[in-house]
Amino acid sequence: MQIINKLKHFFGGLSLRKKISLLVLIIGVGTLIYFLAFKSKTEEVTYQTSVATVGTLITSISGSGTITSVNSTNISSKVSGVVSKVYVSNGDTVTKGQEIAAVTLDDYASARQTSAWNSYLNAQEAVKTAEKNKATADIEMWQARQDILDAEDEIEYKNTNSINPDTKEEYTLSERTIIDKTLEQSRLAFTEAETKYKNANSEIQAAKTQVSSALKDYQQNSATIIAPAAGVVSNLNLAEGMVIASTSNSNNNTASENSVAATATQTFGKISDKTGSMLATIALSEIDVINVKANQKATLIFDAYEDQSFTGKVLAVDTDGSVSSGVTTYSVTLVLDPVEVEIYSNMAVTADIITDLQTDVLLVPTTAIQITGEQATVQVLKDEEINTVNVEIGKANDSQTVITSGLNEGDEVVTGTLSTKSSESSAATTTSPFSGTNITTSRSSTGGVGVMTGGQGGPPGGF
Repeated sequence: MQIINKLKHFFGGLSLRKKISLLVLIIGVGTLIYFLAFKSKTEEVTYQTSVATVGTLITSISGSGTITSVNSTNISSKVSGVVSKVYVSNGDTVTKGQEIAAVTLDDYASARQTSAWNSYLNAQEAVKTAEKNKATADIEMWQARQDILDAEDEIEYKNTNSINPDTKEEYTLSERTIIDKTLEQSRLAFTEAETKYKNANSEIQAAKTQVSSALKDYQQNSATIIAPAAGVVSNLNLAEGMVIASTSNSNNNTASENSVAATATQTFGKISDKTGSMLATIALSEIDVINVKANQKATLIFDAYEDQSFTGKVLAVDTDGSVSSGVTTYSVTLVLDPVEVEIYSNMAVTADIITDLQTDVLLVPTTAIQITGEQATVQVLKDEEINTVNVEIGKANDSQTVITSGLNEGDEVVTGTLSTKSSESSAATTTSPFSGTNITTSRSSTGGVGVMTGGQGGPPGGF
């Protein structure tokens, strides 16, 4: 009580200025005691790093689509009647042209078979005629060539002799004109024969194509259903005694006798060839498609086989494109390498097309690159210190970037911050007994002392 009275007496005898000065002094001493009594909070930053390595940079473009063609051929026919015999079963391996089944044709199908056979015979005759026309054109061309030589000799004789050797008299104007016109006529005849000869091969090929078409049509209307290709039979749905009804392209259940041409093809199974090619079509944007070219390698993933990847290459790029809802896309056709699993038409597929491949280049994660203006930099961790290094960069993909200069193989670069750990020996944050102000100190990752946070309060009330 005595001490309190003395303090009151002491403060009462001071002027206002001295009171304020004394207050500031007390606050300063309190703050000094605070920093001396308590250790500052330390923030330790843990960095995520990666090592610069020499490797291969793969740049690719992704797209999605479907399987548009599989390595199988349909077993089909236009026949109608009753199945009398089935020679193969699902899972059997067959050769091209091997008999699959026999059908007892109804009257309508029998008439179609006869008509198709006659068309096939006529097509064969057309081939023979085209071959004969070629031989005739060849002879005519040689004859015309000889006519040209004879006409040239006659003109030369006429120009050097005035007497016609046939009449033994002087050439008349008409005789001279005929001799000149004969040469012109022979040259035109030679040109005509030469053109026929040159076109003969195309005509023969067209006739042979017609034979193939007529033969296929006959096979489609034949009482014997045959294998259109070699491979393994699957999805075969033919059985002895089964009735096959004719179907028209106009979707009528039964075709009339006057609508032979409208008869539709029916499919009874398929033949798969494990060595055949499958095609996939994916859609790309106008930005990506300009980097895609034929024969570029690709990897493919199917929804049906999520744990497997398949390979292939670009077959063709449709540069016409299509527009839907204002968005332009371009179709890219990929041919798959042979596979051992079952792939069906219209299966969903995702493809990565490799557009660039760089080997033996220095690579760092793209997240390590920082660009300011035109200057690229990375942070290098060495001897527990972080240093910023200027680098030159090359091509990049979604995850890696090529470093052309500024780094060496084995350099440890910072790619991000994993976590921040705080440690304190007693109290790192406290309240000033004088002002109620929170004061915090922090240490950065490089060891520097952080700034003091929080504003300094005014004098306590009553002074």
